[in-house]
Amino acid sequence: MVKPEDRFKGKGIRKCKLCGSVRGLIRYHYIYMCRRCFREVAPDLGFKKYG
Repeated sequence: MVKPEDRFKGKGIRKCKLCGSVRGLIRYHYIYMCRRCFREVAPDLGFKKYG
Protein backbone atom coordinates (compact mmCIF):
# COMPACT_ATOMS: atom_id res chain seq x y z
CA MET A 1 0.00 0.00 0.00
CA VAL A 2 1.29 3.46 -0.89
CA LYS A 3 1.57 5.93 1.97
CA PRO A 4 -0.06 9.34 1.45
CA GLU A 5 3.24 11.15 2.00
CA ASP A 6 4.84 9.17 -0.85
CA ARG A 7 2.24 9.89 -3.52
CA PHE A 8 3.14 13.36 -4.76
CA LYS A 9 6.90 13.57 -5.08
CA GLY A 10 9.40 14.08 -7.84
CA LYS A 11 9.73 16.17 -10.97
CA GLY A 12 6.34 15.18 -12.34
CA ILE A 13 4.37 17.28 -9.87
CA ARG A 14 6.00 20.55 -10.99
CA LYS A 15 4.66 21.70 -14.35
CA CYS A 16 4.89 24.79 -16.51
CA LYS A 17 2.11 27.28 -15.80
CA LEU A 18 1.53 27.93 -19.50
CA CYS A 19 2.03 24.69 -21.44
CA GLY A 20 2.12 22.00 -18.74
CA SER A 21 5.55 20.66 -19.67
CA VAL A 22 7.74 19.14 -16.97
CA ARG A 23 11.02 19.53 -18.90
CA GLY A 24 13.37 22.51 -18.64
CA LEU A 25 11.46 24.07 -15.76
CA ILE A 26 12.59 27.40 -14.26
CA ARG A 27 11.76 27.51 -10.57
CA TYR A 28 13.90 30.54 -9.74
CA HIS A 29 11.79 33.23 -7.99
CA TYR A 30 8.89 30.71 -8.06
CA ILE A 31 8.35 31.32 -11.79
CA TYR A 32 7.51 27.66 -12.61
CA MET A 33 7.68 28.04 -16.40
CA CYS A 34 9.55 25.93 -18.90
CA ARG A 35 12.44 27.70 -20.58
CA ARG A 36 10.61 27.87 -23.91
CA CYS A 37 7.59 29.68 -22.47
CA PHE A 38 9.83 31.85 -20.30
CA ARG A 39 11.62 33.26 -23.36
CA GLU A 40 8.28 34.45 -24.72
CA VAL A 41 7.05 36.21 -21.59
CA ALA A 42 10.36 37.32 -19.98
CA PRO A 43 10.19 40.92 -21.30
CA ASP A 44 6.67 41.27 -19.90
CA LEU A 45 7.92 40.09 -16.50
CA GLY A 46 10.70 42.70 -16.51
CA PHE A 47 13.68 40.51 -17.39
CA LYS A 48 16.20 42.01 -19.81
CA LYS A 49 18.49 40.19 -22.19
CA TYR A 50 22.14 41.13 -21.90
CA GLY A 51 25.07 40.05 -23.99
